[in-house]
Amino acid sequence: MTRKDEIIDYLNEFALYQSDLNGAGSLAQIFDGLSFEDALERCLNMQYEEYAKKLGRCQSKTFLLIRGNDDKIIGNINIRWNLTEEMKQFGGNIGYSIRPTERKKGYNKVNLYLGLREAKKLGLDRVMLDCDASNIASFKTMCALGGILERTEIDPSDGILTSVYWFNVDECLEKYKEQYIDKIKLR
Repeated sequence: MTRKDEIIDYLNEFALYQSDLNGAGSLAQIFDGLSFEDALERCLNMQYEEYAKKLGRCQSKTFLLIRGNDDKIIGNINIRWNLTEEMKQFGGNIGYSIRPTERKKGYNKVNLYLGLREAKKLGLDRVMLDCDASNIASFKTMCALGGILERTEIDPSDGILTSVYWFNVDECLEKYKEQYIDKIKLR
């Protein structure tokens, strides 16, 4: 709640730039008319199996990426487990975004590295991510952290050509820790 205005500003930037907002979990439901408080409550409760199942969703946790030198929200990441059958095909274990005005600065690589750390804490050995086949920035992020392309096909839920990548969590964390560990300060 202490970051309510900052989170709303962050979300509004996606609307202003007409940019897709991925990985915000239930916080994105503010755009569907949910109050901030209700969206936050839902977001925080999605980690509980019974709650998530009641909504027909998989369990998840949503994190904000906050830049240390100015305390600004730069991005978000959503880690999902106990995937629904639909999410096992498209969507996968991790969704992420960087605010439009902060893109092309390398933040999403750090964001994904931190997401893989959280996936490991949840006991996930392998994780799946996907992106629109035309999303070059996301493709570069996934490749930079060791993602292996499994397939590219039309996602029937939206008709978009989508690429699906797999990550071996332990291998990626070990291989890239020297590159990304110095760039993070955990709170």
